[in-house]
Amino acid sequence: MFFIRELTHTILLHPSYFGAQLEDYLKQKLYEDVEGTCSGKHGYIISVVNVTDIGEGKIMPSTGQARFKCSYTAIVMKPFKGEVVDGKVSNVNKMGFFAHVGPLQVFVSSHLVHADMKFDPNASPPCYRSADETIQAGSRVRMEIVGCRIEANDIFAIGTIKKDYLGQIQD
Repeated sequence: MFFIRELTHTILLHPSYFGAQLEDYLKQKLYEDVEGTCSGKHGYIISVVNVTDIGEGKIMPSTGQARFKCSYTAIVMKPFKGEVVDGKVSNVNKMGFFAHVGPLQVFVSSHLVHADMKFDPNASPPCYRSADETIQAGSRVRMEIVGCRIEANDIFAIGTIKKDYLGQIQD
């Protein structure tokens, strides 16, 4: 799920920032540009650990801006099918529920919950309930990822709690 990757990013910089603090500004801009973003190829970029290289700037004709190629090391999160994760339920409806695992949103269909769990629309808030478990907004759940769809700038996952040792996590 979590990996350390060597990545690159190109920064365009206006000439007004050229000066003694150029390198500090480039590092700050790198952090702002990439932390918290998602790349389908690498996953969610959680944090920049180290800026390993800031290439020489190349002046762009007609605009005067400079282009810098930066290399950096980052902690990334990329989910895989079959992985067991813990998340927090954010929304429950008759179709299933959504849970967040950090920046990743996982949908668990009503067909992928334990057979004895039933949707209770009259509860406030709505929930899935069995004799010993209640899954509602705010509940912590352990689920297995059964599928991922990776797009250019986002990752979506489908999960299940239908297997042993999965479901609500008791505090």
